[in-house]
Order: sequence, then structure tokens, then C-alpha cells
Amino acid sequence: MTNEAGMASEAQELYPRITRRTLHEEVLERLRDMIIEGRLTPGQRINEGAVGAQLGVSRTPLREAIKTLASEGLVEIQPAKGAIVRKFSAQDLLQILEVLKTLEQLGGRMTCAQASDEAIAAIRAMHDEMMELYRIRNRLDYFKLNQAIHSAIVAASGNGVLVEMHGTLQARIKRLRFIGNEGPEKWAGAVAEHEEMIVALLKRDGEALAAIIGKHMDSTLVRVRDVL
Repeated sequence: MTNEAGMASEAQELYPRITRRTLHEEVLERLRDMIIEGRLTPGQRINEGAVGAQLGVSRTPLREAIKTLASEGLVEIQPAKGAIVRKFSAQDLLQILEVLKTLEQLGGRMTCAQASDEAIAAIRAMHDEMMELYRIRNRLDYFKLNQAIHSAIVAASGNGVLVEMHGTLQARIKRLRFIGNEGPEKWAGAVAEHEEMIVALLKRDGEALAAIIGKHMDSTLVRVRDVL
């Protein structure tokens, strides 16, 4: 590889190409946000006409987005009723968080042991950005970045199966985790736990990170169970 080619390759890694988002991606994110923020409530039927008009799209891209959310477990398709926002029980929540905790602890240990310095630095940068969002109390964007950090820690493990399983379960309870941070005390508690997590990650202390993730997930269960 020539020097110029190497520099171009390095630049591409540092500065990923700008890509246009598809209509499907835009509608999917907007619909997912409506569920996370509670504008579409658990047990509510998604009125395709009304929601489509609100988003300014036809029923076709909306139905495609609904299918994706159904595959994520946020929506259920019921005969004669159509798409219903899924309602989770306390038992559903307990079971999902138990498995998520185990997956994230495994991912954290693996990441501390083998992730590149660049990957860990990128997670640190995400954490710093999240803290700024917390400072200005931008709750939805904070939450999205918070979830991205959890995913990034698992992704840095390099285990594709682990990443896939974690992503599937994480998507199912986004609404519950979002409302679990309602109120300044709950939100502050979650932030403090994330700060402990990043300290352990930067030290590459896998056992400490796993322990903090366990505490974080147990605290999440308590915070979220209160709002069920």
C-alpha cells in the first residue's frame, strides 16, 4: 500500500463517510421514539392513519417500521386489532434484565481484556458527550447515547453472537428503561453508576466493570419496577 493510500484509509477510519438515511430508518426512529417517550402507550393500538399523518408519511413505510418494531419486541401484531404497543409485566422485566446483566458482564470482561485502545477511547468520548447531555437535561438524547454506550461496551468484545443477543433484548425494554430514570434522584443514581463503569473500563479492570454492571442492572430493575 502506498503512503497516500494508507493515509486515505486512515482518514476514512477516522472520518466515516456521510450516508443518507433511508425513509424507513427515519420513520422507524420516529416511531420508536414515540413509544419510548410514551406518546404511544403500552397496550395502545397504533392507528396507522393518524400516526402516518402525524409523521407525514404514507402507510407503506409506516407498516415496514411497525414490522421492524415487532421483530424487536416493542410492538405486537394481533389478529383483528393490528399493531399494539407491547406491555411488559414485572416478570418479563425481571427475566430480560437478568439475561442482559449476564451478557453485559461477559461483554465487559472481554472488552477489558482484548479491546483496542481506540475502541475504549471512543466509549470514553461517548460517555463525556452523555454527561454533557445530562448537564443540560436533554433526556431523550441522553437516553439514546446511554443505550449506545451499553451496546458499544458489548460490541468491543468482538463477539458477534453476544452483540446480536444483547441488541435484541435491549431493544425490548427501551421504554421501561427510559421511564425508569424519571425524577432527579433516579437519574442521578444511574449517572453515578455509569461514571463508575467508565473508570473501571479505562483501567481495563474486567472484574470491577462486571461488578458495577451488575449493580447498575440490579438498580435498574428497582427503578423501573416502581413505574410498572
